Amino acid sequence: MARPWRRRHLGTEADRATFRTLHSASLASPALREGLTPASAERSIRHLHDLLGTPALALTDTATTLAWHGSGQHHQEQSPALAAATIERGSTRMFDRGDLPCDVPGCEVRTAIVSPLVVEERVVGTLQVFAAYPTAGLARAADEVAQWVSAQLELAELDASRTRLMEAEVRALRAQISPHFIYNSLGAIASFVRTDPDRARELLLEFADFTRYSFRRHGEYTTLAEELRSIERYLLLEQARFGDRLRVTLRIAPEVLPVAVPFLCIQPLVENAVRHGLESAEGGGHIRIVARDQGQECVIEVEDDGAGEDPDVVRRALAGDASLDSTGLGNVDGRLRNAFGDDYGLVVETAPGAGTKVTVRVPKFAPGVHA
Repeated sequence: MARPWRRRHLGTEADRATFRTLHSASLASPALREGLTPASAERSIRHLHDLLGTPALALTDTATTLAWHGSGQHHQEQSPALAAATIERGSTRMFDRGDLPCDVPGCEVRTAIVSPLVVEERVVGTLQVFAAYPTAGLARAADEVAQWVSAQLELAELDASRTRLMEAEVRALRAQISPHFIYNSLGAIASFVRTDPDRARELLLEFADFTRYSFRRHGEYTTLAEELRSIERYLLLEQARFGDRLRVTLRIAPEVLPVAVPFLCIQPLVENAVRHGLESAEGGGHIRIVARDQGQECVIEVEDDGAGEDPDVVRRALAGDASLDSTGLGNVDGRLRNAFGDDYGLVVETAPGAGTKVTVRVPKFAPGVHA
């Protein structure tokens, strides 16, 4: 007969200690992933203190104390000097009572172990552990925790660098929004001012909404629905110029409209289809935009029956060749890969005289991706 379940079977004291350590680290990690600031230090220090179990703990940048937790807070004013001495040396240091003068009876803070926090080979602050007396075990623990904190701060810096890169890529893409599209749109609107004032007013509002979306300043991601609304405005403005020469077919599955996609990742493909596929064709052409549900993914296709392109030129454009007059193909491909992985780059099918079809696959749900 099976023995009844008992609580002691959950693990040994060592197992439970390991769990407590991992739990404290997981609680400290989210704040540290935001970088070393007074706010993140305050939110993480209690959990770091739990990891080490000493009388007091402090986090500093290179000049000031960002947060203190535990007893002996009257020693906080000594913390910046300890940080400066440690940063000058570049490695963990121990400080004794001579460095921590105190006239408070019964104060537990009699020694300090201070470890540098290093991000990309640059010291950004210190972890300061205060105790009644130093031990080799405590020094090693302090150094290990400082290295773990440094790793979290390194990840924060990578996240910040990635965000800055994404913002720079979007700024570069905005700069590629065709100036002659803007001039031609305004020209088309002006042509209706006398003959059809109501349509001119509607087109002007569409133009304002298009530019407001294209030049917005918040968010790496948007929903497919918002991206398609901007594309619809773009095509309305182009149809005002091309008239019946530009024909458009849209087939959008409603269930994929909420899917998060990188900002300005579909619109440049449509602009590319108009500029390179149809603009030079005397009889105009047809653009087909399809978005369909495919299990765990959303598949978006932008196809034109225009002039097509040499596949080698497309490969160079996807590789980021700035000399090619291609509206953001390499930019969009790179941002899709950064967001979802290398399996999610653009797929371009084209040949001279055969039109162009660009396929985008995005996962419906991806960690860290939300509009």
